[in-house]
Amino acid sequence: MSENLLNFIIWSISGCLIIAIGISCFFSKKQAGFWANVNLPPVKDVKGYNHATGKLFVLFGVLLIALGLPILFDKSSVFIFLSIIGVLILTIAMMAVYIFYIDDKYREK
Repeated sequence: MSENLLNFIIWSISGCLIIAIGISCFFSKKQAGFWANVNLPPVKDVKGYNHATGKLFVLFGVLLIALGLPILFDKSSVFIFLSIIGVLILTIAMMAVYIFYIDDKYREK
């Protein structure tokens, strides 16, 4: 097995774990947490909040796997730089969507 394929498999397992977290959040009866080591905010609709948070995690996992595709190509490829920058931008975008859409919509005021 080539080194590039092994690296992509490890990258994909990471994305699949995030997808599994999203599925777990989606079907959770208790309020799902987004931030680590933070008290959960009071929300109006726990089911809607969990569905939105779960969908966000699943989308993040799928896009993370897609951003790992350049790993399959030559190591000296410029596209690997796109993976690194893409993950950075994706993570910031995920936090922004959570703060400006999900948290704003479901938090009790």
